[in-house]
Amino acid sequence: MKILVVCQYYYPEPFRISDICEALVKKGHDVTVLTGLPNYPEGRVLDDYRKGKKRNEVLNGVKVIRSFEIGRGSNKVKLFLNYLSFAVSASWKTLFMKEKFDVVFVNQLSPVMMGIPAMVYKWKHKKKVFLYCLDLWPDSLVAGGIKENSMIYKFFMKISKWIYHSADSIAVSSSLFKEYFRSTLGVNMEVVHHLPQYAEDLFTESIEVSKNDKFNFVFAGNIGDMQSVETIVKAANELREHCDIIFHIVGDGSKLEECKLLSNTLGLSNIIYYGRRPVSEMPKYYGMADAMLITLKDNKTIAYTLPGKVQSYMAARKPIIGAINGEASRVIEEAGCGLCCAAENYKELANIILQFCKSDNKEKMANNSYDFYSRNYSKEKFISVLENTLTNLGD
Repeated sequence: MKILVVCQYYYPEPFRISDICEALVKKGHDVTVLTGLPNYPEGRVLDDYRKGKKRNEVLNGVKVIRSFEIGRGSNKVKLFLNYLSFAVSASWKTLFMKEKFDVVFVNQLSPVMMGIPAMVYKWKHKKKVFLYCLDLWPDSLVAGGIKENSMIYKFFMKISKWIYHSADSIAVSSSLFKEYFRSTLGVNMEVVHHLPQYAEDLFTESIEVSKNDKFNFVFAGNIGDMQSVETIVKAANELREHCDIIFHIVGDGSKLEECKLLSNTLGLSNIIYYGRRPVSEMPKYYGMADAMLITLKDNKTIAYTLPGKVQSYMAARKPIIGAINGEASRVIEEAGCGLCCAAENYKELANIILQFCKSDNKEKMANNSYDFYSRNYSKEKFISVLENTLTNLGD
């Protein structure tokens, strides 16, 4: 098939869509990605992509078309301009695309407006659209501080409903999303199904365990407002007298400097920051971990989500310690692969970390983690469902 993929983010930005597209190419499909200019999570467009450079590339067999985009910056005004600039410029590109595709695949993170170019292509060429929803809109705005009775929320509710209702098929990454689509957005549930994320191959193939006489806890991923990494910092402060417990923070984002400042203010020596590292290096950091950490804000909307790092942690055969609510907590409990407490409760996070260190079930948690991943989140299963869905829509 000739597949047009629309997603505002793509390599070198750290999102799984790059791996998905390459997997489709290996299956024999012709894949073209319409995306923006790399600027996540740094907030500014990378130098290699400025001034019209690298607007058209072929990366591991995937044709990549880049639309103009304003960097997301560090404030809400710049972020809105980032969202708007891609939606407008990519929609303009789809209007004048000469190449004909069989089907359109939207990998929808935030913002939901990244689906607009796909709907423009659908309108012009009468092709069907498959939308994979990883972030709920407009409720993601509420998690960011926008009030539900505000004009901004009501405006994006209309846009969100239009995009979701325009899709011919929708997959959701979290089972809790389905209720939101039914009750809040009024989407026909016959077109909505659950398709959880998977982990890239390197997390199942390349983890070399490195042990020492310490208990090492690793957080890996974006360090933004939603991730509440400051909860880990505060837990580290609670455990500062336990010299055998070390925290490792691997990643970058809008809250990294605040977390570093908090660590310095508290005078912590039991927490190490590594900054953003290439995905290829992540197995090294996973290998040092006795358990992986996941934290999220105490927020109803965020509780709906199942962050992709959960699958990566599981694929790497790691126990998971979480200060989280909702879907992620439910999955970890069901898998029997770790310990969880309420989101943002740093004192209880410190307590369950101590509980984990004293536990005799560490190996059982690790094995449960991988077993649950193998049964529910394998890459082969994901790509098979995705390919079948796209094929049925393209017929």
